[in-house]
Amino acid sequence: MTKHQLKVEEILRKLISFNTVSSESNLELISFIEAHFSKLGIQSTRVVSDDGSKSNIFASVGPADTAGVILSGHTDVVPVKNQKWDTNPFELTKKVLDNQSRLYGRGSADMKGFIAAVMAMIPEFVNSDLKVPVHFSFSYDEEVGCRGVGRMIDKMCSELVLPKLVFIGEPTNMKIVTAHKGIQGFHTEVSGIAAHSSAPQLGVSAISYAAEIIQFLNKLSMEKQLDYDEENGFLPPWTTFNIGQITGGEALNIIPEFCSFNWEFRPLPNENTELIKERFDKFIEQEIQPRLKKENHLARVTTRPLASVPPLQAESSSAAEKLARRLTGANKTHTVSYVSEASLFQRSGIPAVLCGPGSIDQAHQANEWIAEEQLVECTKFLRRLLSWAKSGSPELG
Repeated sequence: MTKHQLKVEEILRKLISFNTVSSESNLELISFIEAHFSKLGIQSTRVVSDDGSKSNIFASVGPADTAGVILSGHTDVVPVKNQKWDTNPFELTKKVLDNQSRLYGRGSADMKGFIAAVMAMIPEFVNSDLKVPVHFSFSYDEEVGCRGVGRMIDKMCSELVLPKLVFIGEPTNMKIVTAHKGIQGFHTEVSGIAAHSSAPQLGVSAISYAAEIIQFLNKLSMEKQLDYDEENGFLPPWTTFNIGQITGGEALNIIPEFCSFNWEFRPLPNENTELIKERFDKFIEQEIQPRLKKENHLARVTTRPLASVPPLQAESSSAAEKLARRLTGANKTHTVSYVSEASLFQRSGIPAVLCGPGSIDQAHQANEWIAEEQLVECTKFLRRLLSWAKSGSPELG
């Protein structure tokens, strides 16, 4: 193992030790990254959340008057609650299984492994005569709807020459991903009227109406499964729906006064997301609300958005794809069904692809891990990027 590999592992160990589950603050981790930049003489910029409990951070190396390349990752991780871990999820644990060295810990694959590899390479970027600047951007709350990165993109675009492209280091096994689905998430509440269950005529069952609404969403889901393009490259190849959480009712013998549920759909890049929401709203307005009001004028349904991230559209021969191909040597690109910050960069006029170490198959579950060899491959990718950025002719061809 080289000293550089040890440095990546050392940084990853520190990053994983910070509990940056989306419900928690990430400020300790941000301070660690900020100190790392400062020791190398790099000025960084925080872009904080409204309540000040979380922050994005970005920094740059190289000429300030030229369009650069962004290396982007999110600092938050998904919860570990109710997962059966064999090790402490916030302590890096190294194991060798099937002749493969694995590093276990929450966020090892998604996506602190990428951030660690980038941080370990920053000294080499600093000590090189870059012709193209390299920007480092690390965000908060990606796992709950990419809530943090938008304001950082806005600030980067206002303070920097519009970057040439962005690499998002999501776990793709260092394959190039040029398109992904989006997400539209909502919280729906049904307010009914409580009564003794022996006198249903005196109450309005919030759960019964919520069940009807959920059934309508299931109907929309089935429609999408019956009408799709088998060749679109996605798995599954249709827009999917999910009812992720539901709560309601107080007791078996009480007409439930309240029921709420969180739901989402993940649209394909060519999906009309507005039409789906319009159909949902129309069903509530024409089929549910009139009957609720007829039973009791206080009964109602309300829906508010939770998350909204557009799909990443494949851009044939974009600057991001061209450079990713050049750095990886890959001739093939891929699509994924999960969501990332890439589409928000794309929407701001910055071409984006996903390319990062680790596998999404190991993410979001107990005993999350990343193969050490993937971090090595990521480092090779970053060194090729460094060579390109300091070359005298960094055109993409």
